[in-house]
Amino acid sequence: MSAKLSGVLLVGGASTRFGSPKALARFRGETLAERAWRVLGEACDERLAVGKKGELALPFPVLDDGAELRAPIVGVIAGLRATAYDTVVFLPVDCPLVTPGLLRALGEARAVPQTGPLPGVYASADLPELERRLAVGELSLRGVNPTVLEVDERLLANANTPRDLSALEQDLAALDEERPGLAVDS
Repeated sequence: MSAKLSGVLLVGGASTRFGSPKALARFRGETLAERAWRVLGEACDERLAVGKKGELALPFPVLDDGAELRAPIVGVIAGLRATAYDTVVFLPVDCPLVTPGLLRALGEARAVPQTGPLPGVYASADLPELERRLAVGELSLRGVNPTVLEVDERLLANANTPRDLSALEQDLAALDEERPGLAVDS
């Protein structure tokens, strides 16, 4: 039997390169936020969103990360403090190809993918190191979780611009032809 898995959606980014809030951009009939929220719900035993409370009109509550700084480490710290379970998978809002199966695999392995720290799994035991890093201005999550899981890198792509998002729509169509059902789950 596997451990319970918490899921945290990171929605606190500035979306500077995107030009408008990424969380509200549409992808296959739903916003990026709705899509990520759904995927977390299918993969995790509990889920919450962390960001700047009241900044976006989202169809689910957002826990305020309590900081002016916009950096993933801030959301990870806030998420770890608020979740019920020790194993927590963090999903940035701009990764629309991530599947519930991928998140569950990261949770089972308590790992980060080979491409970097997010999406990835962190635990409450990581809080002291994360808080230390934030206190000294070291904002990188790299190396906090040294366990790496090799996954299909195509599923980890993020959308930094509207053009990226359009390309990901095409990538998902190609992936779905290659592996039917991937767009729904896997």
